[in-house]
Amino acid sequence: MMSEYDITLVNDSMMEFIIFMDGPKDSPYEGGRWKIKCELPNGYPYKSPSIGFLNKIFHPNIDESSGSVCLDVINQTWSPMFDLLNVFETFLPQLLCYPNPADPLNGEAAALLLREPEAYKNRVKDYVRKYASPAALKDVEGAGGDDDEESELSEMEDLTDEEDSKTFDME
Repeated sequence: MMSEYDITLVNDSMMEFIIFMDGPKDSPYEGGRWKIKCELPNGYPYKSPSIGFLNKIFHPNIDESSGSVCLDVINQTWSPMFDLLNVFETFLPQLLCYPNPADPLNGEAAALLLREPEAYKNRVKDYVRKYASPAALKDVEGAGGDDDEESELSEMEDLTDEEDSKTFDME
């Protein structure tokens, strides 16, 4: 069953867009709404998309400052058999539900998950409230766009003004 996503094209391009994805149910990310930038390379689907979180997230396999994602299926074992539906319906939700602290981009999150799992869950929930709740997203959008804490994603250009973008729902 496909979820509903809000998608905003950047510069009216089908090759660069922002997707809003809800945190998976029964995970510490539940209740969060994640703003994710996706860029498709010229060789897509034979080359993997660039995926990065724009709002802060506390996760062992996601770099907190850049939003870069450490996920083998996107970074190393991509196949043209996969598509964006796989990424947003399966790969990213599974990563949020089952982090891999053995291959971290965020060492602090990995260490906390291994040593104090309850403290890790509480920190994740705190980040959800601060950076991914509906109120937090409204504050960011109401301020005219991305805040200073949303830094440039690795291998990605800065976002242009979202006023030049189109928004639509995908079901």
